[in-house]
Amino acid sequence: MKNQEIAKIFNDIARFLRIDGVAFKPYAYERAAISLETLKDDVAQIYIAGGRKALEEIEGIGKAMSDHIEEYLKTGKVQFHEEFKKGLPVDMDALTRVEGMGPKKVKVLYQKLGVKNLKDLERAAKKHQIAPLFGFGETTEKNILQGLEFLKTSKGRVLISDIKPAAMAVLKKLQALKEVEKISIAGSLRRGKETIGDVDFLVVSNNPKKVMDFFVKLPGVEKIWGQGGTKASVHMKGGYDMDLRVVPEKSYGSALQYFTGSQAHNITTRKIAIDKGLKLSEWGIFRGSKQISGKTEEDVYKALGLPYIAPELREDQGEIDAALQGKLPKLVELKDIKGDLHVHSNWSEPDGEKDSIEVLAKKAMELGYEYIGISDHTNDLNVEKGLNEKELLQENAYIKKLNKKYKKKNFRILHGCEANIRKDGSIDVKDAVLEKLDYVIVGIHSLNKMEKKEMMARIEKAMRNPHVDIFAHPTGRIVGARDEYQIDFDNMLQIAKETRTILEINSSSRLDLRDLYIRRAKAEGVKMIINTDAHKKEQLGFMEYGVAQARRGWAEKSDIINTLSVEELLKQFK
Repeated sequence: MKNQEIAKIFNDIARFLRIDGVAFKPYAYERAAISLETLKDDVAQIYIAGGRKALEEIEGIGKAMSDHIEEYLKTGKVQFHEEFKKGLPVDMDALTRVEGMGPKKVKVLYQKLGVKNLKDLERAAKKHQIAPLFGFGETTEKNILQGLEFLKTSKGRVLISDIKPAAMAVLKKLQALKEVEKISIAGSLRRGKETIGDVDFLVVSNNPKKVMDFFVKLPGVEKIWGQGGTKASVHMKGGYDMDLRVVPEKSYGSALQYFTGSQAHNITTRKIAIDKGLKLSEWGIFRGSKQISGKTEEDVYKALGLPYIAPELREDQGEIDAALQGKLPKLVELKDIKGDLHVHSNWSEPDGEKDSIEVLAKKAMELGYEYIGISDHTNDLNVEKGLNEKELLQENAYIKKLNKKYKKKNFRILHGCEANIRKDGSIDVKDAVLEKLDYVIVGIHSLNKMEKKEMMARIEKAMRNPHVDIFAHPTGRIVGARDEYQIDFDNMLQIAKETRTILEINSSSRLDLRDLYIRRAKAEGVKMIINTDAHKKEQLGFMEYGVAQARRGWAEKSDIINTLSVEELLKQFK
């Protein structure tokens, strides 16, 4: 499929336009990119079947975008994009992955210092050539060096939300083959890890060669590492590998258990098998030379004297003991989620990229939700426009009118905000306005490098505000881009418990809280909420990644407040 390639070009164009100070157009390209990334059908096939008219019927694709798509399908490039690249020949993707490095900074560093890639950036920062430049300074230079070091530690792994859509697209293509009898994703992706090194597929087939031949010729395959009778490995244009294994049906369950991992979990299950006089491998469970189990994962665990253990728990972090004692958690599921309370609308950016409240509400209803919470940014936010008190009250009145319209549909729009925690711990919205909202989310969006004692005092004051209900992305980390603040998480938990402040599991690229902290919060009885932090309707689909994170943290339905009905949910707030 050409969808991902064209989407990348559109995202590149949006960044180039922003560098040149062009208003509004970047959002159109980003919206088109999202439409292509989430499109189930191959855009090339749509064009072949229906031409330009069919392209223009795709959401977010107008005349200009269809021109670009047609040009790419015919020539393999978009001239508009090529012209931008000639003027700024840099590795934009890599450079903007460094914290604090936006497209405009990339342009300045290229023009002033000739920085084209990460190697150039590191050299310039180490020679202290960046700090003297206007708009940078010593702090920015230091942050760039820290960001570069962080990228090195996460090299070679891809964020789950970036890789799973591509993996599912391949899965569906393989499922459609008549030669494929059973198929599953395995490995770290099946365990819901935050970042994925490669994607593993496990297949039962009556014709392995045909499946292998199809797999290595998939769109996006950049290099074939190897292809044998039952295994193939390829490198994808996205920068990761995909592996396919074909196994006999009688071994499918044991192979799925083995290739799902983790390695530590598998070592422990093999020890259990040995203690029982058995041998466990990817081919099955054997007593002597006779296979006694292996067709399904449930059979494998049963033969070991264990109940089925969910893939997200398989990290050898106590799940075996819990299984033996009959104390495995009944993990929260995506179907348990009744609403999303951290959603941004176009009220905070009327001419920008965000969707209207009505569009967001409609999408939430399509997802089967009972409610949605609109939580636009407020006064102090620097990275985008925030609502002042007057605008918040106007939004509040507007939502009340909308709720009369949705009452017959048994759907409710809740009104909150994502307020900013200032340096001293105060909130950037007056209490008199906060108390008129259904709930209040707060977050740290600036000064995130404070010393631990100072940061914790700031956080504590915010959580002790009687109007603050939810602490968004509580540790500040962004997976693969930024580490967490200097915090005392145990202290944070105690404050949350005392103040009845709910901690957020943010489903975006933050994936904050991390799984270890979720497990700690659960142990302390601190309630959590899974939100998407969506800025567009399509991002409401990120909920699945937050749920996976919650499951890895052993969270159950009772730990997550947005599994409650709207009436019960509102009782959770201060």
